[in-house]
Amino acid sequence: MIYLDNNATTQLAPGVREAMLSFLGASYGNPSSAHAAGRDARRSIDKARESVAGLLGAAATEIVFTSGGTESDNWAIRGALAASLDKKHIVTTRVEHEAVRKLCEMLEHKGFEVSWLDVDQHGALDLDQLRASVRRDTAVVSIMLANNETGVLFPVAEIAEIVKAQSSALVHVDGVNAAGKVPIDLSKTAIDLFSISAHKFHGPKGVGVLYIREGVSLESLSIGGGQESGRRAGTEAVHQIVGMGAAAEFVRDLSEMQNVRRLRDKLENEILQKISVASLNGTSDESLRLPNTSNISFENLNGEAIMSRLDDAGICVSTGSACNAQDHVVSQVLAAMDVPYSKAMGSIRFSLGRFSTEEEIVKVCAELQKIIEELRRIAV
Repeated sequence: MIYLDNNATTQLAPGVREAMLSFLGASYGNPSSAHAAGRDARRSIDKARESVAGLLGAAATEIVFTSGGTESDNWAIRGALAASLDKKHIVTTRVEHEAVRKLCEMLEHKGFEVSWLDVDQHGALDLDQLRASVRRDTAVVSIMLANNETGVLFPVAEIAEIVKAQSSALVHVDGVNAAGKVPIDLSKTAIDLFSISAHKFHGPKGVGVLYIREGVSLESLSIGGGQESGRRAGTEAVHQIVGMGAAAEFVRDLSEMQNVRRLRDKLENEILQKISVASLNGTSDESLRLPNTSNISFENLNGEAIMSRLDDAGICVSTGSACNAQDHVVSQVLAAMDVPYSKAMGSIRFSLGRFSTEEEIVKVCAELQKIIEELRRIAV
């Protein structure tokens, strides 16, 4: 199998499984218990918290473990609104992950006002539109760091400064697809809330983090015991948290992403040069994109058909939700970028990882060319 769908999930890093195993066996103490078994579990959680804090440039006290990116995103927005009951305004973008976008759509139906920021044809935000959207009654501004479909990066540190200069709104950043791929140092920003998920950077599924900046008051959504310093009730999933900590240590060294970028560029350039109907969605500016992601459209072809044939060849990619074979609705992200339907319907997201190899890229390029040629003959 050749796996090029790392923006969906990643394989466990070396040492992560081993770190988790003891907490699925002999070390089963409850970290809230005062006895030796509980203290051992607590120490392991504290160590993992330090590791995740190091990955984000944060203090350990600012790290709260959750069940994943969706919970972290939901808690950030709902918690911010609950903490400012007199404020009913939200600012977000049209290209957010569903965990943010669908929540904001639901809140809009419940009487909250949402300002939806647009992107241009390259997926970039208009910061002047942001400035015009932020108001005194804005409760939260939620903008992702890296788009999960195109890999486009948003200038979240600058965005946070703009928001703070104009309002008292909390700034939330969905960093799920950025952690472990690009440098993050939250201590140097005005960002209040930051979401990540372990399985996006070679950790286990089912565990994530919400960074809550020191001094920020965020209402808890889970009420019960005093876990996570009273911010999220429920017995901690020690094995998953330990796995997340081990993964955070593994990805802190970003030098490997230079090789990932090189392989991504090799794949992208080969496709764009040798397949005439191929075009890039997003930006080619290396400073404004993730090093591992390439979203490419194949004009007048069907993304689901391309993905299916690649799957038959043992190659895992994604359409990036770009095309639904039944109702022919293109993705919200590509629609917001005004990608023509003829291209958006044939979009494929290639997302490489630290375990991708040169040999795999060569094979993918060869297989893809054959598949596109075959589908073009059928389409004639």
